[in-house]
Amino acid sequence: MADKQHHILAIGGHAGDLDLTAGAVIAKYTQAGHKATFLHLTPGEKGHPRLSPEDYAKQKIEEAHKFADIVGADVRFLAYKDAELPVNDEVKYQVCDVIREVKPDIIITHWKGSIHKDHENTHWIVQDAHFYAGLKTIERELPAHYARHLYYADNWEDPYDFNPEVFMDIPEDAYETWVKAMNVYAYARGETYGFPFIEYYKALTIVRGAPAGFKRAQAFAVPRGALSKRLQFFD
Repeated sequence: MADKQHHILAIGGHAGDLDLTAGAVIAKYTQAGHKATFLHLTPGEKGHPRLSPEDYAKQKIEEAHKFADIVGADVRFLAYKDAELPVNDEVKYQVCDVIREVKPDIIITHWKGSIHKDHENTHWIVQDAHFYAGLKTIERELPAHYARHLYYADNWEDPYDFNPEVFMDIPEDAYETWVKAMNVYAYARGETYGFPFIEYYKALTIVRGAPAGFKRAQAFAVPRGALSKRLQFFD
């Protein structure tokens, strides 16, 4: 990994989704000299009991930029509204164009089995955008780019049939950076509806790490068959 610069593109339904579920891994990568970009399809602006969606959108966008600055990543948004994210070719091609622009070799997004429609819709959007981006015969403004790896993050809202198969060790520096970054999000601090996001995801790194022999880890599922290998001998 250290011999070649890698680029992670983390695509979430809302600002904060991939920050919390994959942010420690992203901090690990950026601290090792790699690149990362967050693409938030909506701000997640309808999840505040006191602020208007317009005011909370501004806050979430500011928080997303602060998080990205702390972990050393870039950030961008599409112009969709929380709870109204469509699944159509327009949004799929918008995501395709971002993939072709930033040229990631690793994409992380939502698992499909979610209690939140925006998360599930993001899963299907990214599945087709990943395919469209890599297909040379689909002509867009930028040339085709195929991202070699696709992973699904470990989100408490995306639990149905989630089967983590990849466990990424989280070093101390990356962990501390990620915890600092999570604290910029008011919702993560429990200031919207009280769910203890930060404590939950901190604890989850121990839960996922211990069986893998790590002090802390973040876990990911992969597309069916993605770990299949043709071997002459076992690794």
